Amino acid sequence: MSTEREDAYDLRQVHEANLKMLSEIDRICRKYKIKYALDSGTLLGAVRHQGFIPWDDDADVMFTRSNYEMFAKVARRELPEGMTFVEPNEYHDGRAFYDFASRIIYDRSQRLEDSQKTAFYDDKISRLCVDLFVADSLPDGRIAKPLTKLLHCIVYGLALGHRYRICYSDYRGMMKLFVFVLSGIGRLIPFPVTYRLWRALCKKDARRNTHLYFYSGYAPDYYYVEMEKAWDDTVCEASFEGRSFYIPSGWEHYLKQVYGDYRKLPPKEKRIPEHSDMEIKIYG
Repeated sequence: MSTEREDAYDLRQVHEANLKMLSEIDRICRKYKIKYALDSGTLLGAVRHQGFIPWDDDADVMFTRSNYEMFAKVARRELPEGMTFVEPNEYHDGRAFYDFASRIIYDRSQRLEDSQKTAFYDDKISRLCVDLFVADSLPDGRIAKPLTKLLHCIVYGLALGHRYRICYSDYRGMMKLFVFVLSGIGRLIPFPVTYRLWRALCKKDARRNTHLYFYSGYAPDYYYVEMEKAWDDTVCEASFEGRSFYIPSGWEHYLKQVYGDYRKLPPKEKRIPEHSDMEIKIYG
């Protein structure tokens, strides 16, 4: 799929399904006065395209920790039939690790070919979804800040021991050794224990008077993204596919960190769906 060009895709049904999920998240959050914001490529789409990036095949939302906890309490009973809320400790009877992001899944869809891997994750990773990322407090100290990120990297490495398979070709040099050692240790620790450790680590600075957030549900190579709390704690409305959704008030700071010159389109050969390996199927 990745070798084709953007004009080979018709993602209208995919975007419609993603918009349905985003609209439900927005409805729930407005009903319970929960703050959320569009994130990652969906935020970029809101700013640059006033809607989905034409070749983007997923959607992303962020919460601060307290707002996420409120959302998690009500999501299952509020979501309509056909959409499922999944947390990171709910794969393979809670024994498997995929990543630390929660998701809203569009049940009547398929974006990955059937395989032993998708079956291992209960077919939950093969569906269209909205990723839900969480911003947690980050200490300001010159030592405390990098130490916190290092601890998160270590816990992530331990969790990798419960992945279906680790692709070591994704890592180089010392990082490959780092992953090999930590994942080996992690296999000896039941994933529920590692998950509780991660949750405690996420909340360790929640009551401290810090002025920064970082996104604890991201993969470690994105831990460099930091936001002033005021930029994430306050939101503003933006037009997205003709509707109004929330974005962080500091959206420009975020987009510059992640995308650099975010107004500039990528080369045409890179304008391709990144989260699917087949023509995405929508069943209703």
